Amino acid sequence: MKRIDINQAVDLIKDGMTIMVGGFLGVGAPDEIIKAIVKSGKKDLTIICNDTAFPECGSGLFVANRLAKKVIASHIGTNPVAGDMMLSGELEIELVPQGTLIEQIRCGGSGLGGVLTPTGLGTMVEKGKQIINIDGKDFLLEKPLRADIALVGASIADSYGNLVFRGTTKNFNPLIAMAADVVIAQATEEVEKLEPHEIHTPYLFIDYLVK
Repeated sequence: MKRIDINQAVDLIKDGMTIMVGGFLGVGAPDEIIKAIVKSGKKDLTIICNDTAFPECGSGLFVANRLAKKVIASHIGTNPVAGDMMLSGELEIELVPQGTLIEQIRCGGSGLGGVLTPTGLGTMVEKGKQIINIDGKDFLLEKPLRADIALVGASIADSYGNLVFRGTTKNFNPLIAMAADVVIAQATEEVEKLEPHEIHTPYLFIDYLVK
């Protein structure tokens, strides 16, 4: 793990990258990093997240500032900008059932070939996907998801880069830290050392910790 400042973090983001963002409705998202990326004007990003939060926070900032070309998420209902852009064709939205989405990310981080799920059978979700029959029951094959960069928002980080997430800030964060080529984390609080039993995400998954 290497400590960097926020400008160095922004420099790691390139136009056209796929970026995973942790958190739930902005809670647990590394807002300071996101704001800095938005200010830099990076564009044509594909964002993978639980939701598009609100226009003023979390992954919603990428949408509201027209930096995303595609969003893969479980819902966008709290961000009217996302809905308007989807309806106008300005933004491609891929809606994925929440449980399926996190399992796809888990598969991407664990080196698995995908997950079999009955969720979405008989709906528009199954369009273009492989259906596999096991013991007389059909399942959709949902393929792994990975990203170029994961942006992780932690509650506590120690000097080694181990992370702790409080409450709903944990949402998606530990698993996206396993499913990206480069992981950038930011913590609300820093301590010298965490006890092993306290750690949610070990330092070996974290490439950079923003000061």
